[in-house]
Amino acid sequence: MKKWGKKAGYGLLLVMLTASVAGCGVVSENNKSIETGQPASGKKGDGKIVIGMSMDTLKEERWQKDRDIFSAKVQELGGEVKVLAANGDDATQMSQAEQLISQGVNVLVVIPHNAEATAQIVEKAHKEGIKVISYDRLIKNSDLDYYVSFDNVRVGEMQAKAITEKVSKGNFVYIGGADTDNNAILFKQGAMNILKPLQDKGDIKIVYEQFSKDWKPEEALKNMENALTANNNNIQAVVAANDGTAGGAIQALTAQGLVGKIPVSGQDADLAAVQRIAEGKQTMTVYKPIKSIATKAAEMAISLAKSGKVEGADKKVNNGKIDVPSILLDPISVDKSNLADTVIKDGFHKLEDVYKNVPKDQWPKQ
Repeated sequence: MKKWGKKAGYGLLLVMLTASVAGCGVVSENNKSIETGQPASGKKGDGKIVIGMSMDTLKEERWQKDRDIFSAKVQELGGEVKVLAANGDDATQMSQAEQLISQGVNVLVVIPHNAEATAQIVEKAHKEGIKVISYDRLIKNSDLDYYVSFDNVRVGEMQAKAITEKVSKGNFVYIGGADTDNNAILFKQGAMNILKPLQDKGDIKIVYEQFSKDWKPEEALKNMENALTANNNNIQAVVAANDGTAGGAIQALTAQGLVGKIPVSGQDADLAAVQRIAEGKQTMTVYKPIKSIATKAAEMAISLAKSGKVEGADKKVNNGKIDVPSILLDPISVDKSNLADTVIKDGFHKLEDVYKNVPKDQWPKQ
């Protein structure tokens, strides 16, 4: 039974690795580089810098871009990357991180699924002398070495501000992300910085607020359906924490004939979301330039591997145990008026993809 389990686990790992290699070419499996077929270094002291990347998921478009840009930058800087994705499972992420640690990576970059559970990864890495960078999402209650992200309270403020500029009175719904993700807590904090004072004044009423398990659009759909039912469709605005939850909310609004009539926020500038913005179904998204964070994280990882420290991490974010040295980048609010000047100009999405469902005479001039 033990032998079978080992083989089954190996097969599962191979499937996950093969799935995660698309567009990347730097994932290692069985200590072989899938891209080159050459032995992948990973032992300390052999002169090769190897960065491990433990990812929550690759199921969302956004994270595939993070992986590809991060990996390309590390390679450009002379390093090698090993990427494993857990697809939203805490136990899988833990075992994958242990695998990367055992392979002797120089630095471990973690995108946590669960902010609390991944504290164990930091502890295990430190026992082997490996420093850890928390990427985009903060690892809580740990002696984390560095954190790189965007100002996530600001993200929530941008979302709520954009919606309240469209609708200043009425019943508001807040559709959050996963309550296991520290970022979801920060997004809500930022949104409430804008919404609560308006509620206290009596201008608006927050009639429904709920997190969505694992950021799943289907959970957001259920939340939005519940909000509509409880309020007899008397909803004037929706602040959704990301584009996936926005998509779920918009699906519920569409079923009630309310799509485009009620403003909905988002985040991540996913292609489906910017298409909805171009079509008038979603009000805005928050664009967190992935090239900026992925490039910065790669530079941090290589610097940490070479010198044991990172320059420019002059901000501090408390993770419940320590003030973590951090680099926080600026997000960008995107709506129909600046799609061309942001996500399209940056090459994040192509004009023809964003506006494919919009008549060409309504496309922005380039």
